[in-house]
Amino acid sequence: MPAAASPPAGVRLPASGLTDVEMTWIEGRLEQQLRFGRVAAERSGGPHKRIASFRPGATFGLIGCTVNDLGSLFWSLAIVRAVAPGAPYATHPAVHPGGDILLELSDLEPIRAVCREIDMIEVTGVDACDVSPDHWRHIGRRLAETLPFRSYSAERHAAWLRRGEARP
Repeated sequence: MPAAASPPAGVRLPASGLTDVEMTWIEGRLEQQLRFGRVAAERSGGPHKRIASFRPGATFGLIGCTVNDLGSLFWSLAIVRAVAPGAPYATHPAVHPGGDILLELSDLEPIRAVCREIDMIEVTGVDACDVSPDHWRHIGRRLAETLPFRSYSAERHAAWLRRGEARP
């Protein structure tokens, strides 16, 4: 039986098939945190780093702010679904090995709009982790075209859940 192939150089595969999210917090310089997500495990990665791990299929939101030496602010928001071992994935700087990137933004106003949407979803009693992945993709497409996006309602969520029940 042939030996298992090693991952490509620079690719770290997380233990137990979990997706790792590395968040750095250096006050006023680089601040990354989870906006939402059900963390399966958590550990320290050093004095300024926290690593949260997610099970396959778990959706999480990662928000960050970076300030460069000239004082310019750079914002980012990514909504990612962790993938199962062996499944295809896209890469993201803080997500190892990668995930299904449902939404990725770097402009402040669209990020604020999505954060307001997350707040509104949570007000309806739906956890943002459980939102249909299609909704995050819808928001990304609409924002890319500078068009308004549909809000996610309890009715939409119920339809999403029924759709999942109908699968074999």
